[in-house]
Amino acid sequence: MRNRLRRLILFTTALLSVAATASPAPADAGNGGGRAERASGGGLSATIRYTEYGIPHIVAKDYANLGFGTGWAQANDQVCTLADGHVTLRGERSKYFGAEGKPDQSLSSASTNLSSDLFFRGVRDAKTVEKLLDVPSPVGPGREVRELMRGYAAGYNAWLEQNRITDPACKGEPWVRPITSLDVARRGFALAVLGGQGRAADAITSARPPTATDAEAPAPDRDQVADAARELFSAQNADMGSNAVAFAGSTTANGRGLLLGNPHYPWHGGRRFWQSQQTIPGELNVAGGSLLGATSVSIGHNASMAWSHTVATGVTMNLHELKLDLSDPTTYLVDGERHRMKKRTVTVGTKGGEQVTRTQWWTRYGPVVTSLGAGLPLPWTKSTAYALNDPNAVNMRLSDAALALNKARSTKEVKAALARTQGHPWVNTIAADKAGHTLFTQSQVLPRITDELAQRCSTALGEATYPSAGLAVLDGSRGECALGKDPDALQPGVFGPSRMPTLEDAPYAENSNDSAWLTNLDRPLTGYERVFGTVDTQRSMRTRGAIEDVAAMADRGRLRVRDLQKQQFANRVPAGDRTAEDVARACAELPGGRATGSDGKAVDVRAACEAIGAWDRTMNPESRGALLFDRFWRKLVAGVPAAELWKVPFSAADPVRTPHTLDTAHPGFARALADAVAELDRAGIAPDAPLSAHQTVERAGDRIPVHGGTESLGVWNKLEPTWDPAAGYTEAAHGSSYIQAVGFNGSRCPVARTLLTYSQSENAKSPHLSDQTRLYAQKRWVTSRFCERDILASPELKVVKVRQR
Repeated sequence: MRNRLRRLILFTTALLSVAATASPAPADAGNGGGRAERASGGGLSATIRYTEYGIPHIVAKDYANLGFGTGWAQANDQVCTLADGHVTLRGERSKYFGAEGKPDQSLSSASTNLSSDLFFRGVRDAKTVEKLLDVPSPVGPGREVRELMRGYAAGYNAWLEQNRITDPACKGEPWVRPITSLDVARRGFALAVLGGQGRAADAITSARPPTATDAEAPAPDRDQVADAARELFSAQNADMGSNAVAFAGSTTANGRGLLLGNPHYPWHGGRRFWQSQQTIPGELNVAGGSLLGATSVSIGHNASMAWSHTVATGVTMNLHELKLDLSDPTTYLVDGERHRMKKRTVTVGTKGGEQVTRTQWWTRYGPVVTSLGAGLPLPWTKSTAYALNDPNAVNMRLSDAALALNKARSTKEVKAALARTQGHPWVNTIAADKAGHTLFTQSQVLPRITDELAQRCSTALGEATYPSAGLAVLDGSRGECALGKDPDALQPGVFGPSRMPTLEDAPYAENSNDSAWLTNLDRPLTGYERVFGTVDTQRSMRTRGAIEDVAAMADRGRLRVRDLQKQQFANRVPAGDRTAEDVARACAELPGGRATGSDGKAVDVRAACEAIGAWDRTMNPESRGALLFDRFWRKLVAGVPAAELWKVPFSAADPVRTPHTLDTAHPGFARALADAVAELDRAGIAPDAPLSAHQTVERAGDRIPVHGGTESLGVWNKLEPTWDPAAGYTEAAHGSSYIQAVGFNGSRCPVARTLLTYSQSENAKSPHLSDQTRLYAQKRWVTSRFCERDILASPELKVVKVRQR
């Protein structure tokens, strides 16, 4: 009792100190960008209470002070990663790390530092973000978000001023510098355009008009481009996806909603989550995971509502095919009128002191691009060029959308908040609330490509790419092919909220990065435009397994938070359930127990047959044969065309169970099996080795076994590990990240279990480098300390008052 009283006195004293010392915001604080870049100020302060695993609970009197505490606390855990991101946004990677070095692609898809610098320096030179900040709300960001950004920059800078960096990744480095609120806004802009201009950074910065002596390039092959586009947009969700499910009160033990959020994000670099609670007494109280550099909680819960996001299938860009003036390839025609492209000349410095200058070319539709990645060429000829339209390049509302969800108290308010802010560029939202309601909505900022417009205005290339991949290629020479405006849209050229695929109050609402169609198997969503995603098409193995699991859970009913926890770490392998028995049988029937690999050598696979037959069909630490099946399956799906993999093809009438029955007579079957066995043998791994022995991550010299499985296996608890030919899986590239299982009861304290799989910090000297990673290895969770009594009861409670000097 005495200890609890002491903690209460500490907290009360800290709050009184915040109220007494925090200065009011300057009168012009809401003006945003377009002004000189200088370190933010204002005498800001906050109270940070740390509980187990280094989770900060930040308390402040207003949004500027809350931003201050958030910026401070993020810098305390991740200063090097954050600083590296600001080097990217300043366009200075080549200067410090070399032009040919590779960024971590957390802020764009640029393949080299030089390409990244040219792209982001171009954004700065054009004052793109400053102009967007000068747009008043609701089209531009609101006052509260601007205050958060101002405070965040001040908090980050105050931490730099008052602390010594211990992380070897950036200790003593000149590129760690103070930031401004404009820098915080630039990071938000970069996240918004990740699926559009950011994806095309290489193409924007390398586009060159043809010269008079250049030979005319052939038109792009329609089928090749369509296949590449389909691969490009499916890979988006395979590499960085998520699962989330909301259960309605009709399925739960107490009639209140439940939510399980399982985003799959990178384990390293600038797109990591960071966990916190943010509180402004009487105004805001929310806990969850924030993307690094974000001023608000990105995925989380408050006292009466929980939400998560999944990467959506909506295609956030489109192309306009330009008809060029044959006398000048930098002039294009619209309704017969000539329009000169705008030159954007960008210069960046390199590590050797060289100055590199490139020219970008911009049109009324957006920048000219000459590709969208490998296999998707868009040649700039003397008669034709392609311009990229990215509606999120004029969207600075991502932070407003996040804050609005932080404050929403029900799924009804979530839907209204998304309709009001219209700021999310590339995610779905899944939510459940205390009253037992559920929500799924694909509320994205998408180009307003209706099927009618695509049919009327697609070029020959677009006729191939739009049906197959949702990528529209419109005739840019016709004014009638403009995207138009929905009456309820905040900006022209995008869909309004009434057009978004939405499902309310279903017994369950689940998404695993496929389209909205099978959010609930019994209530399929249809009638949306192709640009949002597909209907009546084959689902991923992960979606199929997820629907099986959550539908069975809903039917069973009386669900509790512990049922969500069990689902998260069940590690069931849907691909194994469907095929392992057939694989083991066909393997055992191979003549002489041998199979021929891709190198033409025969391999003894008898031990492998036994291991797969005995495998428990999970990716649990103790699972024997799991690693063998994983390596076999990866090789099989990569080496056998999808149409030839199964004997029974996909049927829209039975979308979860089809396709099925593996074609083990296909020559790729025995080849994949032989290659997998040989690969494990070279690494010194037995076919029946437990997964925990060879799927690990290293932290501070210790090997930590991690469970979960890859995308193609369909495992809910996704993990994409890095293969070392000599040792097996030795690191995680991406996968389950900030996980939350949330329910509600009669009190104001939600029942929440969370886990940040890779822990709070990448600093090798931090006590929070791997503490939650070790919990993950043991399938243990963190009990959320949301209410005051729980925070004050923490045995590791540490109260820190932070302020500007």
